[in-house]
Amino acid sequence: MCGIAGYLAFKPVGLENGTTSLKAMCDSIQHRGPDADGMFVDQDTGIALGQRRLAIVDLTETGEQPMTSPSGRYCIVYNGEIYGFLELRQQLIDHGVTFRGTSDTEVLLASMDLWGIRKTLDLVHGMFAFAVFDRQSNRVVFARDRLGKKPLYLGIKGGHLLFGSELKALRAHPAFGTPEVDRRAQAQYARYAFIPAPLTIYQGVMKLPAGTMVEVQLEAPPVSSDDLVDSLRTFWDLRDRVEACRADPYGDETQALGGIEDALHAAVGERMVADVPVGTFLSGGIDSSLITAMMQEQAAGKVISFTVRFDHDATNEADHAAAIAKHLGTDHHEVTATPEMAFDLLQKLPQVYDEPFADPSAFPTLLVSELARAQLKVVMSGDGGDESFGGYERYVRMMAMERIGAKLPGPAVSALAASPAFVTSAAAKVLRPLAPASLRDQITPDRLSKVASIARHPDFRSRYDALFTLWKPPAASCQGVFHSHQIPDGLSPVDKMMLLDSELYLPESILVKADRASMSTGLEIRAPLLDYRVVEAAWRSPDSLRYDGKSGKVALRRLLDKRVPKSLYDRPKQGFGIPLNDWLRGPLKSIANEVFASDDLVGDVFDRTQLNKRWTEHLSGARNWGPHLWVVLMYHFWQEEWLR
Repeated sequence: MCGIAGYLAFKPVGLENGTTSLKAMCDSIQHRGPDADGMFVDQDTGIALGQRRLAIVDLTETGEQPMTSPSGRYCIVYNGEIYGFLELRQQLIDHGVTFRGTSDTEVLLASMDLWGIRKTLDLVHGMFAFAVFDRQSNRVVFARDRLGKKPLYLGIKGGHLLFGSELKALRAHPAFGTPEVDRRAQAQYARYAFIPAPLTIYQGVMKLPAGTMVEVQLEAPPVSSDDLVDSLRTFWDLRDRVEACRADPYGDETQALGGIEDALHAAVGERMVADVPVGTFLSGGIDSSLITAMMQEQAAGKVISFTVRFDHDATNEADHAAAIAKHLGTDHHEVTATPEMAFDLLQKLPQVYDEPFADPSAFPTLLVSELARAQLKVVMSGDGGDESFGGYERYVRMMAMERIGAKLPGPAVSALAASPAFVTSAAAKVLRPLAPASLRDQITPDRLSKVASIARHPDFRSRYDALFTLWKPPAASCQGVFHSHQIPDGLSPVDKMMLLDSELYLPESILVKADRASMSTGLEIRAPLLDYRVVEAAWRSPDSLRYDGKSGKVALRRLLDKRVPKSLYDRPKQGFGIPLNDWLRGPLKSIANEVFASDDLVGDVFDRTQLNKRWTEHLSGARNWGPHLWVVLMYHFWQEEWLR
């Protein structure tokens, strides 16, 4: 695990100047790899490869990068972990390969020597992003893992191709010049609170999408980042795998549940392989509890677990996590998140995330990462369960909205969507007693307005896109990616949502949040539910084991039932967010007031009139606009950090 950075100058470079620029890039991401650094500069070709190392596997110098393959053909810098690499190592030994050390990097390179880069990508699984110089074919190949767990940015600036694990590494090179904002990325951020690949906030820079690779021939330099996007090649496509899995399903629920359990048990075991201790994030929810239980089953001693406590009933799950930790016998630790901490981190988050990013749960993720890093370097998480096993509550809400929308006449929906807060409040009071008891708490003015604004869209894909949409930029055109993203025909509405989330929301929001927060402290997060074999097992399973029409994650619940009493985890999901609405009306009110009143916000990204209206309604308690307002705050602080 580490951070990587470098450049292709496409012309000879002096060793001193070339090394100075590379060192500046690597130093900017020292937090990703505080244990060691390494640099390689080929003066003749103008190739520079650098790494900051977080030593996890093979702690000796034989695990250091940049590393050259046994034949001398390939030189690599690589960020991530290859799981199950010991089995691949044995296969290579059987083919006569001799190893100097015990790292997965050496196995990766030996595989490339024997079978080539493309076949190696099919053979390995894990989380990775790499740049490899192929001396024989005079090219550099960049690749990112199947589901997008590790990041990789590439940009064309000043005649150079710059690359790195974070945008700050590219900015550290002199060729980057004055940053120019990409208006398309601005619009996507305003809409979704994140920027989907291949866009980045900067013109001339792209992020490599999940499961793709790009080859750059040194004699044919790309002119722009659009050239890089055009030359992308997919080596693993979730859409293709979904179609294949649905065409080859498990025979029944029993076989499917066994297949999921075997795949997940193996994934957890492989992720426990390290030359340092491995802990776990335990929120008290289904996913993290199941991962922790499987870890404890395979551990020689007590697993160390971590969680965040909030002094706010609606978001606090720390007591549940503590009860599960006690049942499983883990060595449990927690940190309490306070509004004062949020205030202190407001200006730190843009430094951590490099480009505008507004998931409020980034704050507790950063806190729990700092807590864990004080004791160890590696933890596991439950990321990935919602997308493959239908766990998001919005799936239930979306399907309920579809049923309601089908019964309401179009004019009534449009009228409700345009109604002021007092009208929706009155409507909620009328409708709440008429709803089933389980849904009454869900009928609020906020929800009614949201339902109406979504229901008036003409088709399911556009309605799902509207569910994600926070702001519609008034001047910059912005096509909704949840509406336009290509997916296979014939999927059910729930399958469509899960696939869209797996290809968009997961890699561009959830995994960005986890990677930047953890790596800012020098902590590695491993996610067994994102093992591609677990994902494929989920898609081969009957719908009844994923989303059964009432709730999701049926298979994971059944697996957890075997390990943890239902009374400890069977409760409404609270998530891993902060009490944002209350904090904006309370301890964060003054700073939000100052930001929203300033003239620094970009007028063609956030409509001033709409912002003032939402802020007024939020402060009065008439509406909860917390996530929308947080998007504006985070853009402001990113702008202060990176464009001033």
